[in-house]
Amino acid sequence: MSTKTTNEFGGEFGGITLLGKAHSLSALFIVLLRALIGGMILFAGLGKVTEWPFDAAGYLANVDPASPVSGLYAAMASMPALMEVVNVVVPFTQVLIGVALIAGAFVRLAALGGAIQMTMFYLGGWAGEFLALFDSTLIYAAVFLTVAAFGAGRILGLDAYIERIEVGGMPLVERFPAARYLLG
Repeated sequence: MSTKTTNEFGGEFGGITLLGKAHSLSALFIVLLRALIGGMILFAGLGKVTEWPFDAAGYLANVDPASPVSGLYAAMASMPALMEVVNVVVPFTQVLIGVALIAGAFVRLAALGGAIQMTMFYLGGWAGEFLALFDSTLIYAAVFLTVAAFGAGRILGLDAYIERIEVGGMPLVERFPAARYLLG
């Protein structure tokens, strides 16, 4: 692999055109980042599944009062039916997100799910301190969004193949353009 080739990328944001040149190793880096963040959330989910039953109620009920979601999380913890759903959804979505990211399938959807979970954990763990603004869970959320933004599933991932699946004689993403927001 040549390390001297560059790839252009860019877009327009708020009327400002942003252009850049990525080094050819950038593609390898984004694949590694996708696999690392996928492995991190996969093993977090597997840890919850193997130590079944998972119970989020204690975490939700004991969020620091300074957190902007303390009242919401306490209310959620007090609803047994909702907690039954949360206790299944959190670990199993973590496993699914991890597998999807490692395989490079439905990467944007999976990365968005990971970013949402990390943001929810971040808000629940925030005690109102200024330096806590840079907690690792917020960094994880940013990494998930980076993986999604770079279309990391198209690089050594299944999304490159899924997008080309023929549906009615057309590639999937041409037949259903909205699929581009889930794949990549």
